Amino acid sequence: MKNIIVLVTIAIGILFGSEGLAQSVADYLILQDIGQYKLSIPEKMIPGFAPIGGPRTFDGAGVVAGTGHFTDHVDKSYEVMYLGGDANASPTVQVTQHAGSDSDKWLLHEMDSAFRDKFGIPAVSYYPWQVDGHNIVIDAVGGREYRWLSGNKIVTIEYHGSIVSTPEPIEVVKAYLAKHPSTIPAMTLSQLRSTDNKTKWLKDEMDRRLWFAQIQTSDSKLGDKLKSTTDSMVVFLNYREKYYGITSKNDKIALETALFQNNVTGVQTKLTEYKTWWTEHKVDPIALP
Repeated sequence: MKNIIVLVTIAIGILFGSEGLAQSVADYLILQDIGQYKLSIPEKMIPGFAPIGGPRTFDGAGVVAGTGHFTDHVDKSYEVMYLGGDANASPTVQVTQHAGSDSDKWLLHEMDSAFRDKFGIPAVSYYPWQVDGHNIVIDAVGGREYRWLSGNKIVTIEYHGSIVSTPEPIEVVKAYLAKHPSTIPAMTLSQLRSTDNKTKWLKDEMDRRLWFAQIQTSDSKLGDKLKSTTDSMVVFLNYREKYYGITSKNDKIALETALFQNNVTGVQTKLTEYKTWWTEHKVDPIALP
């Protein structure tokens, strides 16, 4: 066991390049076995390439990267796998630290986005749960994905396998809840599925999609910002068309044209138009499918 710990320590030092960085990894990941679940360690070293397996770190918003997390800072994600052997699952853990900017106010909302369809309705496989008194959410498709918010961190634990014949890696979930306690408010399944809750989430998503700072023409990342802005406005238009019955074809063409022409004024004009409309109609009732 002592030799394994030494090997892991050496591998982490090689992987992350410094003791200081390795220590920061230990702040987020559990760098030892958790009960019967064995910490994955790098399997081979190739000069110039990252080791295969074992803990790793990368810049990015992790599980919320695809949800339009609007930040100007670089979030940091930490990831590791634990090997369960032949009879058990091998869960992967990802902990993403967000930098605490104004955009992080959307983290709780964004946390469950992957468990909803493209129009914001929660999947039948998605439900709230409690483990040792901590509130978490679970999605059960081809295994399970456990997720929760801990301050400005999002913790995700995922495994693949039959939920009938493969034991849940509950030891791993409990260990990470002890390290990163959940800050999610309690919610029942009936509350998650309620019309009021669905309506609130949908309207919050429309709010979020229009939540942008003004784009400056001198911005060094102007092209990227215009693209992310117009992409998110298209999502807003999709929701508006779905739940408010307003056709969006011409608006999407106008946005696409403005983006192609790098027309900042055109994009900002549309954004102002949608914000004005949303202020006037946000409280309107919507019909859910």
